[in-house]
Amino acid sequence: MTVPDGGTLSPGENLPLPEADVAEVGLDLGEVQRIVFTALGEDLGDPPCDVTSESTIPADQVDTAELVARADGVVAGLLVAAEVFAVTSAGVATFRATVSDGDRVRRGDVLAVITGPTRALLTAERTALNLLCRMSGVATHTRRWADRLEDTGATVLDTRKTTPGLRMLEKYAVRAGGGTNKRMGLYDVAMIKDNHKLAAGSITAAYELVRTTFPDVPVQVEVTTLAEAREAVEAGAGFLLCDNMTPELLSEVVRAVGDRVELEATGNLTLETAAAYAATGVDYLSVGGLTHSSPILDIAMDLRPR
Repeated sequence: MTVPDGGTLSPGENLPLPEADVAEVGLDLGEVQRIVFTALGEDLGDPPCDVTSESTIPADQVDTAELVARADGVVAGLLVAAEVFAVTSAGVATFRATVSDGDRVRRGDVLAVITGPTRALLTAERTALNLLCRMSGVATHTRRWADRLEDTGATVLDTRKTTPGLRMLEKYAVRAGGGTNKRMGLYDVAMIKDNHKLAAGSITAAYELVRTTFPDVPVQVEVTTLAEAREAVEAGAGFLLCDNMTPELLSEVVRAVGDRVELEATGNLTLETAAAYAATGVDYLSVGGLTHSSPILDIAMDLRPR
């Protein structure tokens, strides 16, 4: 695939940081490249072309642009944005971040400075901002929960309620915002929920079947009553999801089994009720809204005056 300046647009090229550095922050090199390549393909079409930039800007024109926060929040995704500019410029553009992922920023703060072919900067603009604004929105929302739970002993968790194709980036953004990732998918943790209990016949039967089939995979069990919590612990579970319980019921579960298992409160949690649930003594509060309902953080790209 050829980009407007004659370079090559292909996954696997032009990542601005070494693979070891990407892995260090918990991102997968190939997955970042796949997401960027797919996102750029949506904008550039086939054959790829930015018809406005090609029409109005000389191929040899070079400019500097700034990524600027239009609202207060927490930043996440600078590395991913940098990759977009690297791809559209065939590695020519320079990307200098002035803040780090996880930093709190204020409206008007400059987040990064990019210099390169003007066509490449404008071609990359929307794709880079789509990813950066989305990830920063997740980080900003997560930070609100992390702040609310500070010093309570409880930690906020994400879920699998992520945007299809963006799970790795959104879960990274949760970490940047001070949250903790739960399972990445259906493959790394077994989670016995209501439908599994019904299909298997009971919590105990479902637990034993998972243990027999995948003896090395961690198992978590969703419970809705104190009796189910006791059954799950007797079966051998070490992690319980306490679904849609009131703080009063959750406190009973903590007193009954909290010294033997890790406990997670889940279901219809809000920032207003977070403190009450944390006060029960649970270890975690899981919040699907971190990823499925976070608004973006408004960020813009402004070319510096020539």
